[in-house]
Amino acid sequence: MKTFKKDFLTVNVFQSRFEMGAAAANDIKRCILSLLKTKESINIIFAAAPSQNEVLASLAIDAEIPWNRVRAFHMDEYVGLSKDAPQGFGNFLKAHIFGLADFKSVSYIDITATDADEECARYAELLKKHPADIVILGIGENGHVAFNDPPVADFNDKKAVKVVELDEICRNQQVNDGCFEKIEDVPKTAITLTVPTLFAGKFLFCIVPAKSKASAVRATLCDEVSEKCPATILRRHGSAVLYLDADSSSLL
Repeated sequence: MKTFKKDFLTVNVFQSRFEMGAAAANDIKRCILSLLKTKESINIIFAAAPSQNEVLASLAIDAEIPWNRVRAFHMDEYVGLSKDAPQGFGNFLKAHIFGLADFKSVSYIDITATDADEECARYAELLKKHPADIVILGIGENGHVAFNDPPVADFNDKKAVKVVELDEICRNQQVNDGCFEKIEDVPKTAITLTVPTLFAGKFLFCIVPAKSKASAVRATLCDEVSEKCPATILRRHGSAVLYLDADSSSLL
């Protein structure tokens, strides 16, 4: 492993995707156990994407983590998919961790909500009641965090949760990840936690594998901090760690 700092952001680079995921999961576990020494329960926001597979798999089977003291949330969801759609982020997380560990509670963004703005307000109230202790996230091919694509990302967003239009790079990524067969199948609208909501988490763990993310990783670490690459905001967080593999770090 190689470690360096970029502004406030700690960057850990591993040779393999497996090593990266295992190390991130171990660090997250240590953070959970540390927080639970002084708190009865904690709140974690999870990303849903194939890039998170390794870390979620490691966490889900870790018997040392008292999941019954953890409230779980997720950071985004499509608008317009059916309740049982496998591409739904709530369904993805249910299959990979929410349905495998005995959480204190799991709060899903309602993929079937007929009024997306009303659902945003409902979920925002839940997050206000249970502020995030830990955020487990990734970075998109366009540099997004959650569904805060460059055209809609706002580092000073007044909303905690909002409805957004997805840009073409983001929608193409869903095809590249194998989640949809073609871009026409990818919804154009989604609900996302905003940048300030994610940034408010006490501890941020950002896991980013794969060659397809190399350009976004380079921009995250080398470009100016701005909404042009939303992930650059990670460099301003005092307790954020970025985990990379040999592929995602190849352009550094």
